[in-house]
Amino acid sequence: MLSGATAIFLFVMGLVAFSLLRPGRGASIPPQRWLVWGGLAFPGVVLTALLVFALTTGERLLPHPGSGATVVEAVPRQFSWTFRYPGGAETENVLHLPVGRPVDIRVIGTDVIHSFWVPRLGGKIDAIPGHVNTIRLEADRAGTFGGVCSEFCGVGHTTMTFKAIAHEAAAFEAALAAASREAGAPAKEATP
Repeated sequence: MLSGATAIFLFVMGLVAFSLLRPGRGASIPPQRWLVWGGLAFPGVVLTALLVFALTTGERLLPHPGSGATVVEAVPRQFSWTFRYPGGAETENVLHLPVGRPVDIRVIGTDVIHSFWVPRLGGKIDAIPGHVNTIRLEADRAGTFGGVCSEFCGVGHTTMTFKAIAHEAAAFEAALAAASREAGAPAKEATP
């Protein structure tokens, strides 16, 4: 998007510079040609390319059933998050993610409207009571990222944060095994 906006900006600034440095030089070009080529054709080509790019990128980010992504349930309640993993592991206010693998977060609405958001990893999605909404995240590197509820949900809203920790494969399995032990569930390997 930035590249397309920059191309249009540079093109228009070039035309402005041309008209200031050589006044009257473009007078021989009919106004209709300026409108058609500069106002319709050029922006149309750039915006069409950006639309195609945005649609193909957006399609990759959508959760598709059977895509092999790890599925994690996120259950918000005033004012904390519970994350449930395959195999029975469960964590409070800490989301564990594998690096380089897509993870479908199934946000299950419970008490009031909340909003799940990890700004460094993707968009946000609302948690509406009685509904399950899904968002796909994929961490490209290991690290700790901040997550928030971005929908005012009551007087404790500002404390409704969580950590999203992206682990390499072995560390991810170890984190889930530790969470299983803490939750009292049998330690099982997570399935993709």
